[in-house]
Amino acid sequence: MGLSYLGIFHTVVGIVAIIAALVSLIRNAKIHLGKLTGKIYFYCTLVASLTALGLSSIKGVNPGHILALLIVVLISVAYFLYWKKPGNNRPRFVENFLLSFSFFLSLIPTVNETFTRVPVGHPLASGPKDPLIAKTLLLLLLLFVVGSILQFRKQRKINKLPDF
Repeated sequence: MGLSYLGIFHTVVGIVAIIAALVSLIRNAKIHLGKLTGKIYFYCTLVASLTALGLSSIKGVNPGHILALLIVVLISVAYFLYWKKPGNNRPRFVENFLLSFSFFLSLIPTVNETFTRVPVGHPLASGPKDPLIAKTLLLLLLLFVVGSILQFRKQRKINKLPDF
């Protein structure tokens, strides 16, 4: 596989972030920053995105670096909304969307890297333009859209509840 120590660290932290996001989505129907899984997702995604800036098979800034920076911005804005705008209100819609979108974006390089490296010696895909990668990303996009609609509907119901 040929991963550097930074690459191994980045991969492990990224896998922890993905697992935390999936657990949070299953338990809470959103990535909830007030729960342990949401906090793990936030911090591991932050570390994974920042370490991605040190990884590249080509010189200079590439689309992966831009994606990593975008993810940092998305989770940072969501974090700000969570801590500065508490309660069941309109910022929850934006917070939920930003966290879910950051999760979806983090899956793009994850799918590409996994499918072009695993299994070792006989990877599932030949490169980023392989149809299997495109189909998988399309499925993930559809799941993201459906999940976002469901999150929006659930948050709308929560916002209608009176505050005590």
